[in-house]
Amino acid sequence: MLVLVLGDLHIPHRSSALPTKFKKLLVPGKIQHILCTGNLCSKESLDYLKTLAADVHVVRGDLDQVGSWPEQKVVTVGQFRIGLSHGHQLVPWGDAAALALLQRELAADIIITGHTHRFEAFESEGRFYINPGSATGAYSPLDSNVVPSFVLMDIQASTVVTYVYQLLGDDVKVERIEYKKA
Repeated sequence: MLVLVLGDLHIPHRSSALPTKFKKLLVPGKIQHILCTGNLCSKESLDYLKTLAADVHVVRGDLDQVGSWPEQKVVTVGQFRIGLSHGHQLVPWGDAAALALLQRELAADIIITGHTHRFEAFESEGRFYINPGSATGAYSPLDSNVVPSFVLMDIQASTVVTYVYQLLGDDVKVERIEYKKA
């Protein structure tokens, strides 16, 4: 089962569109679920995601004015409980202890947050944490040189194979990370 994880698009305020090289990779009908960390910032961005998969889950980012999305939610995909939150609520943003607190609160196997616009993935105490970064490479107050990135998770039984896509210059770099549920 393929799950697209992305967020912090900031279209049209900080970026005009998803990079063309990413759009070519995201083919309608191949992805079963989309988990979005928010800051879509436009109805058009949501409409685009709905062309890629029927099952689209979005949480509200700090700059989202459209949609009545929740602050956080839990989605079950296969054997995994996946907690989703934008991440601006965590203090400090992206902090491992704050993420662990969110994980316990949501009782999730995988926690997905955004807001920092930087890709990150790590395993801690048998749980998996992902920040897909900004799919458009939109600047953040902390960093004006953001590398566009998104994540594709392939969920098979008790294993998640995570593929990280990053646009470095003109090249799409793909990294593979595997997480097994204990």
